[in-house]
Amino acid sequence: MIGWEDVFKVLSAMAPLYFALVLGYGSVKWWKIFSTEQCDAINKLVCYFTLPLFTFEFTSHIDPFHLNFPFIAADAISKLVIVLVLAFWAKCSSKGSYCWSITSFSLSTLTNALVIGVPLAKVMYGQMAVDLVVQGSVIQAIIWLTMLLFVLELRRTGLNLVASRESSSSDDDGHGKATQMVGEGGKDVEGGAMEVEERRSNSHKPSFKLLMKKVWLKLVANPNSYACIIGLAWAFVAKRWHIEMPDIMEGSILIMSKAGIGTAMFNMGIFMALQEKLIACGATLTIIGMVLKFIAGPAAMAIGSIAMGLHGDVLRVAIIQAAVPQSITSFIYAKEYGLHPEVFSTAVIFGAIISLPILVAYYAALEFIVH
Repeated sequence: MIGWEDVFKVLSAMAPLYFALVLGYGSVKWWKIFSTEQCDAINKLVCYFTLPLFTFEFTSHIDPFHLNFPFIAADAISKLVIVLVLAFWAKCSSKGSYCWSITSFSLSTLTNALVIGVPLAKVMYGQMAVDLVVQGSVIQAIIWLTMLLFVLELRRTGLNLVASRESSSSDDDGHGKATQMVGEGGKDVEGGAMEVEERRSNSHKPSFKLLMKKVWLKLVANPNSYACIIGLAWAFVAKRWHIEMPDIMEGSILIMSKAGIGTAMFNMGIFMALQEKLIACGATLTIIGMVLKFIAGPAAMAIGSIAMGLHGDVLRVAIIQAAVPQSITSFIYAKEYGLHPEVFSTAVIFGAIISLPILVAYYAALEFIVH
């Protein structure tokens, strides 16, 4: 059973996150150091430099020849279950939405496993659990975060093309405003304006070929698209032929990658300071986000784990790691692409605060249920 010393270890791992968060919040709210434009520039620094180098660094150190494929397959099945449910909801419900399907998928499946999941797994189940969580994080970076990046870029590029065509065919101020709302940088808008734009876009829909060409060019220019793939490729080479990365190269990567999580949390603090309310998305969306994170995600993982025949501690780790708080990367992407960043910031911050008692409750319950 987890003791107070183990709880302290987990809290010690989480505390630095909130130190960076408070510094970011204070730099704007109290000390007025950064302007709005400078805050956008900080988000781009995190999105295009520190985050991809952090992703490359942790991916390049795994052992790809000793992966737990049933565990990885269970994780994939759980995410496909969520995708199918959201696709059904988007198509069959009057409240269904492509944008909210993307957000709901991220909330229920993408976890902050490296920062919170690893120390928690170590105190609960030891090194075996740590290895599984790291493997899950690498697969999340390679497959699921890359897919998230693709659908976000597809959405923004499509809306920009539609807005561009509308503005060129009409002299309306409303169309000009639409162009501004979906412009480069992905500013967040209120009142579901993005949803309105998507429903108005049918008559101005760009060709699939043009759309995919533009999306491809955007993704090629985005280091997040291939940082984890290059890292995994290096891991294969390094483990197969026992090659070590040259010191000059490793040092160059580490000097930026070590700032990845810190600058991401600092950036989130800045975002919070720019909002009118501390819980920017409101109580209702906060509750929905917590339900998706701590109930829907683990439930889907339980389905995937049972389907793959996982048992014992591996099954327990699979379910608990699915309940780990929200991925910080998902907030960075949401802010960059203007898709519900207020929901993700609340999910990361509030989720991390309430996660420890929830995860301990899962741990205790699984000790009795899983054999």
